[in-house]
Amino acid sequence: MNMAQKKMILDLDTGIDDALALAYAVSDPNVDLIGIISSYGNTLVKTAAQNSLNLLHLLGADDVPVFLGESHSSTTDHFDVMEISQLIHGKNGVGDVTLEQSPRDVESQSGIDFLISAAHQYHDNLIFIPTGPLTNLATAIKKDPEVAKLIGNTTLMGGALTVPGNVSPFTEANIHQDPEDADYVFSHQKNLTMVGLDVTLRTLLTKKETTAWRALGTKAAEKYADLMDFYIDAYFKLSIDKKGAALHDPLAVAVGIDPTYVTTLPLNMKVTYDRQSGDYGRTIGNKEKLLEPTTTKAAILVDSPRFVSDFQSTMLSILSK
Repeated sequence: MNMAQKKMILDLDTGIDDALALAYAVSDPNVDLIGIISSYGNTLVKTAAQNSLNLLHLLGADDVPVFLGESHSSTTDHFDVMEISQLIHGKNGVGDVTLEQSPRDVESQSGIDFLISAAHQYHDNLIFIPTGPLTNLATAIKKDPEVAKLIGNTTLMGGALTVPGNVSPFTEANIHQDPEDADYVFSHQKNLTMVGLDVTLRTLLTKKETTAWRALGTKAAEKYADLMDFYIDAYFKLSIDKKGAALHDPLAVAVGIDPTYVTTLPLNMKVTYDRQSGDYGRTIGNKEKLLEPTTTKAAILVDSPRFVSDFQSTMLSILSK
């Protein structure tokens, strides 16, 4: 075992790029993936949990427990998957690819309690990566405020600082699901790094890479190539990007492990959640905290060639098994 190994928890609304993030975290030798908390967003929370279980089974990682998180935002009483999410991720969240059912079920402990106990157990040695809405983390902090100081490194995929959002001119999809809780996290969580559309849209995967996966000839490679090709096709058909599909969630995992992939701007941030303001769900600098010590960094540049190359090597390694 790598003595410098950090513990990692993923918080996934398991759609296609979450599936890539999961594979990346399972295979990186620098981290020990100790659990996955499910969220809502790309799909419903229970579907996300089942997708995570099935993907772990496909990758031979049946030792990683999966927990249920919150099923909807802090300001709603239920969640409906957006139609655009189904077009991008498929009706089942994984590109309408059929995965073998995992022999395991979700854990009985709640994802919120699992996160709280892991924060107390591992402190600075814990990396937490939320790639969906920030409801689970906000709920954990509200239940136990110590969590905000204990987690060593929280790297989220969400937001947009220097580019437009993908739901509105200001708002990115994950933040849009629960801007109130996102603002709560931005204003409370220490050691927070935002990996937003600013950098993830610069990291594209193409069918050249998925063709190389397919050539490995394993079941995992075939399934991952199928779901990624669905994603690339959706990006093309919906004119999101005709050059390839963005590696949103895997980049957050990579930056959580190795921050040198990105250039960051230290900035205390906030999320606007006044529906009348016209910029609902915007991630922006908090001018009330401009003179305070910074607790948040926003990624604004990324070494795309290095990351895409390293990501591809990592995927070829795990999918060959």
